[in-house]
Amino acid sequence: MKLMIVLSRFPYPLEKGDKLRAFYQIKELSKTNEIALCCFTHSWVNNKYLKELRPYCADIKIIKLSWFRTIVNLLLAYRSEMPFQVAYFYQKKAQYEFDDYVIQHLPKHIFCQLVRIAKYTEKYTVFPKTLDYMDALSKGVERRVEKAPFYLKALLKKEADRLKSYEARLFDWFDVKTIISEQDKELIDHPENKQIKVIRNGVNMDFFRPNPSQEKEYDVVFTGNMAYPPNVDGAEFLVKDILPIVQQEIPDVKIIIAGATPTKKVKELKSNNVKVTGWVADIRESYASSKVFIAPMRIGTGLQNKLLEAMAMEIPCVTTSLANNALGASDKTNILIGNTAAELAAAIIFLLKDNVMNDQIAQAGHSYVAQNFDWLTFCDQLNFEMKESSQHPIAK
Repeated sequence: MKLMIVLSRFPYPLEKGDKLRAFYQIKELSKTNEIALCCFTHSWVNNKYLKELRPYCADIKIIKLSWFRTIVNLLLAYRSEMPFQVAYFYQKKAQYEFDDYVIQHLPKHIFCQLVRIAKYTEKYTVFPKTLDYMDALSKGVERRVEKAPFYLKALLKKEADRLKSYEARLFDWFDVKTIISEQDKELIDHPENKQIKVIRNGVNMDFFRPNPSQEKEYDVVFTGNMAYPPNVDGAEFLVKDILPIVQQEIPDVKIIIAGATPTKKVKELKSNNVKVTGWVADIRESYASSKVFIAPMRIGTGLQNKLLEAMAMEIPCVTTSLANNALGASDKTNILIGNTAAELAAAIIFLLKDNVMNDQIAQAGHSYVAQNFDWLTFCDQLNFEMKESSQHPIAK
């Protein structure tokens, strides 16, 4: 099937969740489809990144967005009902380029990741289309309101309300709707949200393998894009609230916070006990260098890829109920769950002091993701849903 995949950024390198999801979906879908990939970006894509996708794509189109137009659109959007995320990405000149690309390829199916660029595909009612909501973005923004600075609260509340309405409106534009978890599915405010197909993320078990030979330099690791607000909040929660409690039992505990583009807030968390790395070439080294992984998530939505990766590498994991809802792991069996600083600190102390339980949780976590989070299975499901919808006579 001729499949056009439309993304809000180029899916490499894999430092963000949407990129990782898109990359592996493209890789698996390319086995039975001819893929034309269209990406919107404010900067040109490095050739070495393009080379990573070329084996899986018949053609790649990069549509460059204007920063000037983006700023103007955001100012104009304030008085409209358009979500700011949509205004950030949508430009008429880019629409013309996209239209030409569609005419050039005449796909049998259009797959669009995230609501922020769905508007580009609105006019194409003749082609069957899939929208990957990925997460319930409106709920993610809403959860940020309480912890946001006072000057951003009203703006975030406005964006959450707009996204909620927009997510519901988009539902009727697409033949197939997908999302990453059951909890996110229920948060899409549409009376027929049960039609949304849950397509979870997988983990590359061949890449994220246990590495018992690496020295454990750190006690606790937290990874992720450290400019992403839920990760920034998690890093601050870990260092300012959880760490002092752990230090009462283990004074010299060492923490590593690893991930791209750390904000000023994250960089300021550095101390004798805390290392902030910024971008690392191979995130596996950060996982393997630590005795315990923690995802202290208090805001955000979706499935935490960082948990899948750490569990695949046999690092025992500690997280919150919010993060585990999408993961579905069992507390005290293949993961430890806590919600307060005291509960999360107690879980860390327990794993650091009990080597037997540390190993048991690590091995059980590894088995859990190996059995339940396989990219091939989920991408086969996605492929089936798209091909079923493409049997419409107009699409042939």
